[in-house]
Amino acid sequence: MQGLFDTDEPASHTNAHAPLAERMRPRALDDVVGQEHLLGEQGALKALLSSGILPSLILWGPPGTGKTTLARLIAGATGARLHLLSAVDSGVKELREVLARARHGNSASRPVVFIDEIHRFSKSQQDALLHGVEQGLITLIGATTENPSFEVNAALLSRCRVYRLRELDDAAIRLLVERALLTDPAMKNVEVEDWTTLLRLATGDARKALNAVEAAASATNVENSVKRITSDVLERVLQQNVVRYDKRGEQHYDVISAFIKSMRGSDPDAALLWLAVMIEAGEDPRFIARRMVVFASEDVGNADVHALSVAVNAFLAVERIGMPEGRIILAQAATYLASAPKSNASYVAIDAALEFVRNGGALSVPLHLRNAPSRHMKEEGYGVEYKYPHNFEGHVVPQHYFADGMSETRWYSPDDMESEISNRLKKIWPNRWSEEP
Repeated sequence: MQGLFDTDEPASHTNAHAPLAERMRPRALDDVVGQEHLLGEQGALKALLSSGILPSLILWGPPGTGKTTLARLIAGATGARLHLLSAVDSGVKELREVLARARHGNSASRPVVFIDEIHRFSKSQQDALLHGVEQGLITLIGATTENPSFEVNAALLSRCRVYRLRELDDAAIRLLVERALLTDPAMKNVEVEDWTTLLRLATGDARKALNAVEAAASATNVENSVKRITSDVLERVLQQNVVRYDKRGEQHYDVISAFIKSMRGSDPDAALLWLAVMIEAGEDPRFIARRMVVFASEDVGNADVHALSVAVNAFLAVERIGMPEGRIILAQAATYLASAPKSNASYVAIDAALEFVRNGGALSVPLHLRNAPSRHMKEEGYGVEYKYPHNFEGHVVPQHYFADGMSETRWYSPDDMESEISNRLKKIWPNRWSEEP
């Protein structure tokens, strides 16, 4: 993409020598695969275009999900002249040229300015854009792989509608590749033999999938009038080892098991190995992060009270940031959890308590532990003998907290990694904690 160029060409215009991904750009909105939440019958973008009103937009999503294609098709649907800018190559000078031409243009409709990778624009560049949007000189469509809440200045963002594009699923990627094999003249004698490997390498990126098919086809000999794309061809052409991993099969469970057990075994390097396998294979980073949240409580527990916070924050950060930067967040959490002291005391304790409750029948809450919001309840003795711990020295007072008629029972047994907790509880409950259970 040049630093700045205008186009009056329809979205269908492609150079025969352009890459396959460029040749296969949809020619109409109905040809777009995926993004049904935006372009389906109830889609937000479809409703917007039907209204005939085109506000400034930010298209946010992973690479290869169709952000540039959508910008072109949206501009074409409104009949507006489209100016394409790349944040990598363009600066304030190019922006000012676009705004000057828009100011003195004779077009009945506002031109659409598409900014690819708008998150790379500096504050001064974004301010220049803001001026054009505020004055109504242009309609802005920005594309970004980063969360615009963090990467686009607030004033500009407040004047745009944000639409999030989703990573394409395997079915959508396969449909796009099959369409290319059927309709592109250079692909008509090509067959994909190993769809599993191709889809794994694509990682939800249509451009990556089409580029892989084109590269593999160019390096494959014709046999019986057909070029067959195998995993060996893909690996050789892309110079990338094909990770043996099925996100829905046995490898999925084997690798996550190895990852968890490596962290449980306090081996951060082995944990990184299995984490890398999952990332390279295109595993959902949210799945990995969720498992680390569970691990933080199940295997680290109160031996390191910060572990759960690290894991939860990692999950939230990965969900908001996405990949590929999310790999850094996952790695930080995994190495922290693997290196942390371990205790499963809480995990063992809750399972023991659950077993007791399931086998113990009805449990009655003692009167002194019940709240008394009404006069009648107070007269019945609710809460009368309750001792408020904060009124006592050390903010602790021994009293019976178990169910009526139930003797004190010990389920939680802090191990040597939770010695501070153990020592404190021995002082509060000397009878129950005088011996190991």
